Amino acid sequence: MIEITQKEFDQLSRFIKDNYGIYLKNEKQTLVTGRLYHVLQSKNFNNFTEYFDYLVTDRTGEAVSTLLDKITTNHTFFMREADHFTYLREQVLPWMASVNRDHDLRTWCAACSTGEEPYTLAMIMDSFFGLEKDRWDTKILATDISSQALKTAQQGFYSNERILPLPAEWRSRYFKKIDDEQSALADRIKNQVIYRKFNLMEEHFPFKRKFHIIFCRNVMIYFDHETKDRLIEKFYDMTEPGGYLFIGHSESLNRDQTKYSYLKPAIYRKI
Repeated sequence: MIEITQKEFDQLSRFIKDNYGIYLKNEKQTLVTGRLYHVLQSKNFNNFTEYFDYLVTDRTGEAVSTLLDKITTNHTFFMREADHFTYLREQVLPWMASVNRDHDLRTWCAACSTGEEPYTLAMIMDSFFGLEKDRWDTKILATDISSQALKTAQQGFYSNERILPLPAEWRSRYFKKIDDEQSALADRIKNQVIYRKFNLMEEHFPFKRKFHIIFCRNVMIYFDHETKDRLIEKFYDMTEPGGYLFIGHSESLNRDQTKYSYLKPAIYRKI
């Protein structure tokens, strides 16, 4: 097993934080070593210094893409923190439907992982608008920095066990059972989600129009306070007046600093 020295860890963790916002504390050394060991082995590197030199000189993008796939935690599941989806269905969507004359509802799932969250949002909107759905543009932008997570999301295949938290009606309406192990998501829902690779640490968000709804849940726990505060400012600038921000229940905003108004735990609004 190749061990990482303190100097090597500091160098690598600084690179990750400066470029991708993820703050790796010292106690993560064992985790980093374990997740990257096979990468070093496959490239015949003798130590993490050789690996870092490869990382910063590679021009293909492969090295960074592999690094992000290895160090990011893509833990998610359908209906995670379900009260958010209840609030969206019972409070947000009825209000949006009453005031949005353009029938253009813009939603951004800013850390979509393997797709469970944006697809849940798409199913909620399909169910809510019902026969009126064709009159609305409710396509969801779903972004992540992990290429592997995005690939899984785009495929739209999930184990039958993973879709169990969804209502039975949704499982029968929006999924087709392939076999005893796996089901495929219906195209009508897959086509409602647009996937893009995107780094939340970009200095300026390149989107032409602002969003009515932004979901960024259980990501900022990996950022330090300064990084999180800068990200929230950028989210605020990209939120339509009256729009909503949903974060993870283990996260919170500094109410003395943020321009968002607090509604309830992990739900904020741009008034």
